Amino acid sequence: MGIRTALMRLRQRSLTAARNRSVQEQGQALVEYALILALIALVTIGVLQVLGVTLSGVLNKVSTNMSAVSNP
Repeated sequence: MGIRTALMRLRQRSLTAARNRSVQEQGQALVEYALILALIALVTIGVLQVLGVTLSGVLNKVSTNMSAVSNP
């Protein structure tokens, strides 16, 4: 086997390893984005539940006060 053939094989192995590493990193980034999105969804749901209860109380209070006002 000549030096040229050995260098070509080494180059091919290096390119293949670089491609494999790139695909693994893309998959890792996708998982990280999915986890961040899930965390944002959970926080949003929690905030909306808390605000929903508070907002419901405020609207009930407004409704009660409006019904107490006489309508000419």
